[in-house]
Amino acid sequence: MVAAVEARVAELLGAQRFNVWFKNATRLEFTDDYLRISAPNHFVSEWIERHFSEAIHQAVRDVAGRDYNLSFAIDPELSRKLAKKQPDRQVDFVTQQAERLARQQRRGPALPESPVLKGKLEEFVVGPSNRMAYTAATHVVENPGNHYNPLFIHGGCGLGKTHLLQGVCNGLRKRHGHLRWRYVTGEEFTNDYVYAVKSREMDAFHARYRQVDALVIDDVHFLANKRATQEEFLHTFKAIDAAGKQIVLASDAHPKMIGHFSDSLVSRFVSGMVVRIESPDVGVRAGVLRQRAKRLKAEVSEEVIQYIAEHFRANIRELDGALLKVIAQAQVTGQPVTLALAERAIKDLIRQTAPVVLLSDIESVVAIYFGLQPADLHTSRKSRTIALARGIAMYLARKHTDMSFPEIGRFMGNKNHSTVLLACRRISRMLQEGKTAQWTTPAGPKEQDLAELIEQIERQCCTRSE
Repeated sequence: MVAAVEARVAELLGAQRFNVWFKNATRLEFTDDYLRISAPNHFVSEWIERHFSEAIHQAVRDVAGRDYNLSFAIDPELSRKLAKKQPDRQVDFVTQQAERLARQQRRGPALPESPVLKGKLEEFVVGPSNRMAYTAATHVVENPGNHYNPLFIHGGCGLGKTHLLQGVCNGLRKRHGHLRWRYVTGEEFTNDYVYAVKSREMDAFHARYRQVDALVIDDVHFLANKRATQEEFLHTFKAIDAAGKQIVLASDAHPKMIGHFSDSLVSRFVSGMVVRIESPDVGVRAGVLRQRAKRLKAEVSEEVIQYIAEHFRANIRELDGALLKVIAQAQVTGQPVTLALAERAIKDLIRQTAPVVLLSDIESVVAIYFGLQPADLHTSRKSRTIALARGIAMYLARKHTDMSFPEIGRFMGNKNHSTVLLACRRISRMLQEGKTAQWTTPAGPKEQDLAELIEQIERQCCTRSE
C-alpha cells in the first residue's frame, strides 16, 4: 500500500516536488492507525508536515478508503543513504532545496513564469460530457487571443477543468514557445496581490500579470467577496483584453451563479465563450481508468475497468481513488487484479457514493439558491421566484427520496397531492424543452439554464448528505 500512496502523493504534488521531498529522502510505514513518515532531519520533517500533510492525507484516503493519523520521525540513516546516492553533491541535498524555497517564500510568493504542469490536451479523455470544452481549449492553443476570448470553463469538482487549463498552457508552450503565459489559481492570485500591496511592489505585480500573452486562472470563484482583489483583477483583465491577449478561466459555477462578484467582471466573463463540463459518461470514465492504469503500470482487465466505471459516476477523482485502492489491495495481497478482488476492495467506497438525500436538505439548498427562507416554500404565495423554487424542491424530492406526492405536500406546508404532481410535471416539461429559469433575488434578477441550475442544487444536496 505504501507504493500506491507514494504514487498518489506524486500525482498530487507533481514529480518535481515529490522527487525533492520524498524520493530517497523519506520513508513511509503503516503501523496500526498511523502512517509514520521518517525524514533525514528536523528541518525536512517540519517542512513536510507543514506543507504536505493535506496531500498525504488525501493520498491515504484515496488508496486506503479511510484516514490514518500522521506521525513524523527523524532517521539519521536516511541522511547517510542520501549521501551514498549522491556522492558528488552536498550530503544534505534535500535541506538545501528546502532552504532555497524558504528564501523564495520570504521574498514573496514564488510564481514561475512557466511552471511544470501535468495536464496535457492529448491525454484528455473526450466524450459528450466535455467535448465542447475540449474543442474550445484546442482552438485557444491554435489561435490564442483570436477566438473564445475569454474562455470560461465551469462544472463540478473533479470533472477535468484543471486538466484542460493546464493542457492549454502546455499546448501554448509546445506550439508557441515564444509566448509568455501565466497559470495560477484564484487563491494564488489573491495571495500575490495582497503581498504586493503590503510590500509596495505593485509595479512588479502588474508586470507579472499584465505583460503576458495568456493569463490562465483556475478556481476564479475564490475571488468572490474580495472586492479589492476583484477590482485589481478587473484592471488586469482590461489590460490583457485591450492588448488582444488570451484569458482562460475556470470555476465550479457559471459566472452568473458565483455570487458576490462585481457585475463588471461577470459581464466580461460572459462576453466570450462560456462552456460547461458535465459529469462524465461511462465511456469517458472507462477511458480515464485505462489511462490511469497504464500510467501506474498496472495490469487491470477491461472487466474491472467497466465495474469501477459503472459504480463511480460523479467525478474523475472518485475513479482515481477507487482504482488506486484496487491496485493497492492487489499489491498487499500479492493477487492479480480480478473482478472479485475489485469488488472486495471498493465495496465500502461504493456504499459511500450513494448518499441518502433528505427533503430538509433539498429545501434548505433550494432556498439558499433563490435567496429565500425555507419557510417561504411552505407558503401559498405565487410570486415567480417562490413558485419556481417550490416546484424545483418538489421535483427533487420526488426524484431523490421515497416520499409520495401526499407526503411531500404535507412536508411543504400541507399542499395537496395534485399541487405536487402538477409542480413536478411543470419542471419536467421545462427540462424537456430546455427552458431557462428566471427569478429575482435581493441582489437583482437572475437567469440560468434550468437543467444546469438543478444539477448544481443536486450536487449541493448530495454533499450535505455525505
